[in-house]
Amino acid sequence: MLPSLRQNLRRAVLLTAVVFLAGCAIAKPRTDDPYEKFNRKVYAFNSAIDTAVIRPVAVGYRKITNPPVRRSISDFFTNIRMPVTIANDLLQAQPQKALDGTGRFLVNLTLGLGGFFDPASRMGLPQQNTDFGVTLARWGVPEGPFLMLPFIGPTTARAFWSLPVDGYFFDPMSIYERNQGSFNHGQQYLPTILYLISLRAGAIDAEGYLKSAYDPYAFLRDAYRQRRIYKIYYGNPPNKVIDQMQGLNEKNFDPDALLQQQHAFEKKSHQSPDTPDKPNNSTPASTSSSGHP
Repeated sequence: MLPSLRQNLRRAVLLTAVVFLAGCAIAKPRTDDPYEKFNRKVYAFNSAIDTAVIRPVAVGYRKITNPPVRRSISDFFTNIRMPVTIANDLLQAQPQKALDGTGRFLVNLTLGLGGFFDPASRMGLPQQNTDFGVTLARWGVPEGPFLMLPFIGPTTARAFWSLPVDGYFFDPMSIYERNQGSFNHGQQYLPTILYLISLRAGAIDAEGYLKSAYDPYAFLRDAYRQRRIYKIYYGNPPNKVIDQMQGLNEKNFDPDALLQQQHAFEKKSHQSPDTPDKPNNSTPASTSSSGHP
């Protein structure tokens, strides 16, 4: 591992210990975007890479597989990554959730034939997902600025830490890759590549929302923030947090102006919220500020 990454991981572990002692105070989300100019350039770069390479691969994957096969592959990767959630449940002082996650992991690993099927859901074992970024939030670490990173996509200064920490300590696929040595000619990375392709293929069905948004970058940014908030608060964030995320507590917030901007965009693009086979985004500008599910 690179020395800089080792140093960052040490800082992350130390930071976890400090905030653990500080108590469980959930940090409020931020609604600003101090690096927006940089983020938009990276968003454009990522979009170009996606259009040229990643999306065509995902489309090809969908063509050679059917929905049951894709669902089984998705279930396998969801289950094999459960140790990430279990470890972070323990770090968040949630032993019952960790126990439920362990039961789900073992049931799907055995009765689900390695995780390709999901009998745990039919048995009432809940599916949950958390990471080290959520753990930091649960112990009061501020969110930090929103970041759009090359090849990675949206994150925040806090959520970013889930990549090195979860990836190095808890993710079985990452551990498998490191322990294969240098004699497999890169074959150890095939599971991760398939995992990423399956994720991108699953997102194709939701592309209409992004394309019809008044500002696709803002839509993606705020949808990401909303998803993180819901993970931090176990799907039930307080109203004041939602209001802050939406910008409703800002003096200059004007929903009517946002609606007028969206209507002008729809008229210019010859689109309508009621167009068949398209998502109903009559207020995507407002949605991009709030990220309502």
